[in-house]
Amino acid sequence: MLNRTTFFAYARRAPFGGKLSSAQVSGMTAILDAWDRLRITDPRWLAYALATTLHETAGTMQPIREAHGKTDAQSIARLDAEWAKPGHGALKAVRAPYWRTGYFGRGFVQLTHEENYRKAGDMVGVDLVANPGRAMEPKIAAEILLCGMVRGIFRKSKDGWPETLDRYFGPLPGDPVGARAIINGGGDKANLIASYYKAFKDALAAGSELTPQPADVDPVAAEPDDVPVTRSGSAGAVAVSTGAAAGASLVAAIQSPWALAAFALILIAGGVGLWLAATGRLAILRGRAPV
Repeated sequence: MLNRTTFFAYARRAPFGGKLSSAQVSGMTAILDAWDRLRITDPRWLAYALATTLHETAGTMQPIREAHGKTDAQSIARLDAEWAKPGHGALKAVRAPYWRTGYFGRGFVQLTHEENYRKAGDMVGVDLVANPGRAMEPKIAAEILLCGMVRGIFRKSKDGWPETLDRYFGPLPGDPVGARAIINGGGDKANLIASYYKAFKDALAAGSELTPQPADVDPVAAEPDDVPVTRSGSAGAVAVSTGAAAGASLVAAIQSPWALAAFALILIAGGVGLWLAATGRLAILRGRAPV
């Protein structure tokens, strides 16, 4: 079992460098939920899947379209523009414009070509050939990510065997650099992704409920930075209860009518400030989690 508060608090420190968005939290939650549903047990596999997602989604931890299009049409247009360049630009290894059929890259990792959509759809029980856009749904994208890396549907090695997590994280300590071959056959960013793997592995180890939980975890550090403070359970409840108690004590202690009027003005100003924060007109920045 994983204590997700501890996991997110540690992941905030590394690999996210002290900042954590609600999109990153929701994306990782989708992957953690899929992990639980699939009942996969090796935390190294989960750590490498999260590390791969961090790289493949440019840090967003959200499913993306190939060429980073906000819509299918935009992705197709960007790929067409690249294809029109001399030598096909960044698509020089591509033989035909596969994206025009609708089966361009989508997901936490880029699922491309109709055949691969069919394999992935059969694997997760969704008709992705008829509905390729569903590969953008976080729940489905997470299962494609995990099942695909476990079963090796993304790539085969030179010897013809599927590139799987078990191949790189079996009984031995593990090879997070070599594991890049599961998604990409080259050495692109392999060492960088391996560094993400170590950070996620440490966060998962800290959150494992098989061991005592670390004493230095602040629950607020597990919360996204872009959640308004008044919607934060930990911060909001403390602020309201503390403020109410303090206000009652001060009112009882004030004897002068002029002082009481001044105190009322302070309360009104404070109320306006809370309203601005609640409506998003005022941003309250949280600091870096303690290391």
